[in-house]
Amino acid sequence: MRRLFLPVLVAFLLASCRGIDKPLKYFGDSELNYYKDVATQVDFPVLAEECAPDPLNYEPPRRIRHPRKDDLWDVGLQEAIHLAMSNSHILRTRGQFLSNGNPLLTNSNQIPSVYDPAIQESEVLFGVRGVEAALSDFDARFTTTMLWGRNELVQNNRILSGGIPPGGTLTDETGVWTSRLEKQLATGGILAVNHNWNYSGNNVPTRQFQSVYTGLLQVEYRQPLLAAAGVEYSRIAGPAGRSLQGVTGVAQGVLIARINNDISIADFEAGVRNLLKDVEDTYWDLVLAYRIYDIEVSSRNRTLQIWRGVKAKFDGDIASVAEEAQTRDNYFENRARAENALADLYQIESQLRRLMRLPVNDGRIIRPIEDVAKAEFMPDWHVSLAESLTRRVELRRQKWNIKSLEFQLKAAKSLVRPRLDFVSIYQRNAFGDRLISRSDTDGVTQQGFHSAYETLTQGNQTGWNLGFELSMPLGQREAHAQVRNIELRLAKARSVLSEQEHEISHELANAFQQLDRSYTTAQTNLNRQVAAKKRVDAFIAEYARPRQGQAPVIDPVLRAQISYAQAQIAHYRSLIDYNKAITEVNYRKGTLLDHDSVFLSERDWEPEAYNLALRRARSRSHAYDSKLLHTEPVEFVSWGYSPHGGEGDADGYEEPDPAELQILEPIGPGADVPPTPDENWSPQPVPDDGTAAPQPADSPAAVSPFREEARQPAVIDNAPLFDAFESFDR
Repeated sequence: MRRLFLPVLVAFLLASCRGIDKPLKYFGDSELNYYKDVATQVDFPVLAEECAPDPLNYEPPRRIRHPRKDDLWDVGLQEAIHLAMSNSHILRTRGQFLSNGNPLLTNSNQIPSVYDPAIQESEVLFGVRGVEAALSDFDARFTTTMLWGRNELVQNNRILSGGIPPGGTLTDETGVWTSRLEKQLATGGILAVNHNWNYSGNNVPTRQFQSVYTGLLQVEYRQPLLAAAGVEYSRIAGPAGRSLQGVTGVAQGVLIARINNDISIADFEAGVRNLLKDVEDTYWDLVLAYRIYDIEVSSRNRTLQIWRGVKAKFDGDIASVAEEAQTRDNYFENRARAENALADLYQIESQLRRLMRLPVNDGRIIRPIEDVAKAEFMPDWHVSLAESLTRRVELRRQKWNIKSLEFQLKAAKSLVRPRLDFVSIYQRNAFGDRLISRSDTDGVTQQGFHSAYETLTQGNQTGWNLGFELSMPLGQREAHAQVRNIELRLAKARSVLSEQEHEISHELANAFQQLDRSYTTAQTNLNRQVAAKKRVDAFIAEYARPRQGQAPVIDPVLRAQISYAQAQIAHYRSLIDYNKAITEVNYRKGTLLDHDSVFLSERDWEPEAYNLALRRARSRSHAYDSKLLHTEPVEFVSWGYSPHGGEGDADGYEEPDPAELQILEPIGPGADVPPTPDENWSPQPVPDDGTAAPQPADSPAAVSPFREEARQPAVIDNAPLFDAFESFDR
């Protein structure tokens, strides 16, 4: 062996020495093509299931320099809400669009969606577990091991070799089988059943049995008496570990998991509410964009007519160069405003499509047909304030957080006490030449150890242990620190709730102020519009019939035209602000979903779930009542709303399962079918005065399947705003 090893070592050293003569290359002298072409290239993941490239089929957006003939799509407000709620599995908001920090593109995991409640329900991570994961702590656990072994060892002892001659070989065969069935109890205790077998066989002549099976069947019970004891602790914090070296978490129980689910549902509801408000605001902005465009087009057309008249007089040496240039300047100014109004209309229509999750362009342009609310909306301040302090989802979420901290504080105070456990074990032992045998005798003893399982069932060999086990860190500083920390967090949460209520009252007050301001300015701007119209008519008549000896002046006519267009826009803007203020009031009150008939509900269960629920209902119906047995915990959930913050009426109400949710929008018969416009109806030309032209009584704009009064549950004064509205609502 040594003769073979030395030549190999010499050859290796010679080869190493020859390699030293080669010039060395450092990293800087090497070619960097690999790092330029391979290491720094951008890689793209290959998905197992590719997403459908729907945006590739979208038509180009509408642009004012590329006009096209699109079909008009008359859409009511309720239909827009229905489409937005039906298509929005991922809830977006208007403010996210074109933002550098758009979470939809930069942090998609934080985007609210219809999947969030189901994700929270099935969450298994520490600290945010769902109910199923919390209940899994109480599942029975079965563990088993089975090992075999064999060992041969030469004996070198004449006395302690067990009869094996010196130099002989001791052959030892072993087998170990252990099994344990453990159940965590709601009281914090542990009940376990152990069943173990050990096999031993060797060639020692002095042994009575060359092979033997020893085993036991053991029942073990452990119950905490001080720290982490009781059903309440287990429901809040989950089962505690056996060794309390440090402070365990107190937010892993079923109650905390259920509160986490309720918080997730509250976040989902807030996302739906925000999307709903953005849809309504964008819809009314689109209504205003159409009105502004009509006004600007009418103003442009009237200015064009004036310019043509002045140009004819200029060609006949009746008008001056300044008048012709002024009218031409005024025409191009109005033309630019009309083009900007059209561009704004396209942009707002595209934003509404985004919120409704519609393509950028599908050959149809959305035209809103909802009538603006013109009657005075007079909500009561005190009733609205009580509703806002009861219905706002932010307050409900914060109250759930406070309830969670209150439960955690109870569990944390339990851990301040020392860990004292009652422990007990009872077991039956077994011994036999064989594991299972039909024979009653072993041929060696009178007891009959031929079958190990037979001795186990006889119960002649038993054992038990009974006592207490105490463990605690001296001083309990970590446990006391946890209690103090939760107390401070609870105090902060309660202060935050008080500040939230204070903030919501100011938000509602601001909404009331906006409602009052928009209603008042709508009246004033309409009076301004009427006066501006009379001013235009007067200056046009004066320009057409100049006074004797005076040349007609065109400047007052042009100024009057501009003032009239601005008055019309201000009037319509005030009306839209008034309708948006109504939405704002319902938003701040927390009643926006009810106002628009949008409700949250869980999807249908699996058929097996209904069968299981029916079996459990029958079991409860036919079970015996025990007056001494009370297992229901104290209620901490109130179903329904109460203006005084108490428990609502829970009769006939079943607790919803926080599974995957969907959005339901019962919007009346035929709501799933968009309203079909009359084929014989066409857009009417805009009159010279800039107001909307009269429409047929059966037109989609006049007869809408979604009326304003059908979607407003609040009490509204049906009296007209004032008589001048009749001239507007034509």
